[in-house]
Amino acid sequence: MDETDFPTPDVEVESVSPDRLKERIDAGDDVTLLDTRMESEYEEWRIDGETVESINVPYFEFLDDEIDDDVLAQIPDDREITVLCAKGGSSEYVAGTLKERGYDVDHLEDGMNGWARIYERVEVERYDGDGTLYQYQRPSSGCLGYLVVDGDGAAVIDPLRAFADRYLEDADDLGVDLQYAIDTHIHADHISGVRELADEGVEGVIPEAAVDRGVTYADEMTLAADGDEFRVGDATIETVSTPGHTSGMTSDLIDDSLLATGDGLFVESVARPDLEEGDDGAPEAAAQLYESLQERVLTLPDDTLIGSAHFSDAAEPADDGTYTAPIGQLTDEMDALTMDEDEFIELVLSAMPPRPANYEDIIPTNLGQQEADDEEAFELELGPNNCAASQESLAGD
Repeated sequence: MDETDFPTPDVEVESVSPDRLKERIDAGDDVTLLDTRMESEYEEWRIDGETVESINVPYFEFLDDEIDDDVLAQIPDDREITVLCAKGGSSEYVAGTLKERGYDVDHLEDGMNGWARIYERVEVERYDGDGTLYQYQRPSSGCLGYLVVDGDGAAVIDPLRAFADRYLEDADDLGVDLQYAIDTHIHADHISGVRELADEGVEGVIPEAAVDRGVTYADEMTLAADGDEFRVGDATIETVSTPGHTSGMTSDLIDDSLLATGDGLFVESVARPDLEEGDDGAPEAAAQLYESLQERVLTLPDDTLIGSAHFSDAAEPADDGTYTAPIGQLTDEMDALTMDEDEFIELVLSAMPPRPANYEDIIPTNLGQQEADDEEAFELELGPNNCAASQESLAGD
């Protein structure tokens, strides 16, 4: 049965917006979710939180007039429940079915697709360079981006295609011109917004080394080599070559205060090295990653902030709500950063989770080798990013 095939419930069912649900979770409210997607989808990605109780009962269990008692026994009847699904169709039907039986329920508007459209901008308060630095956060997939603002200009790092209009709107609201859209590398988990922003007159910037991977639009972009600098007001964004996750991986040092590491180093883990050349090329890429971390990242002052392109459920936000941390803190907390090279390679190769959903289509789309319309692009990137090695294996005691 398709999402659009479910009948309208006989009782009125209230809905909750994704933004409102996120506010409740952020406030520490106790939230009970009934996720009616198939178990495989639920296990791949779902809404979590310290105060979130999530229950998975697929929608087909509610299709019969007489719902099995074992199904109803899984659903608490002493609290409010928010029912959710993929797009909002089956959740409204299930919520109506439960409401007819006396449950206190509402349902999530647009389901997990609606959740995937949440995109928040949070100021990085510990940034002490020129201007102001913001971190963009997409909780559904853990994607992060950065907006540097100084004077009358701005630059966005690792923009998402789904939110290309948002960056332009934010720049307009802040009274600045968006000068640059910068990608740290060819992403494997989401569709880049650099080309869409370039179409709107923003200068697109991609790593020079990424051209060797077959980028088809390189002549339309500014190519960033190691040591190149881009000015936004008085703030400087310096390109730092940090291959490992990909051969063209770069980081961006923002006014000597924060290193936007793309997928090289996260606040809870390090990069996985197998998405470009597969398992056969992973050992060499892991060695590259070790060298990049030891010689280009960890040699920076200990108080330099690290801000990656992703965060996972294992990541703890800083006091300002951003997923950033000083290099010195990460060195103290992450055993992988103090290992010798052989230990590091062995550990990273043994600690890789499943590859990102649809990465075999996302990578060529980001290379410009195949096309996807806006809806197809949005569907491709639904789910967890999985661009990091397993956090549990890499963290210290």
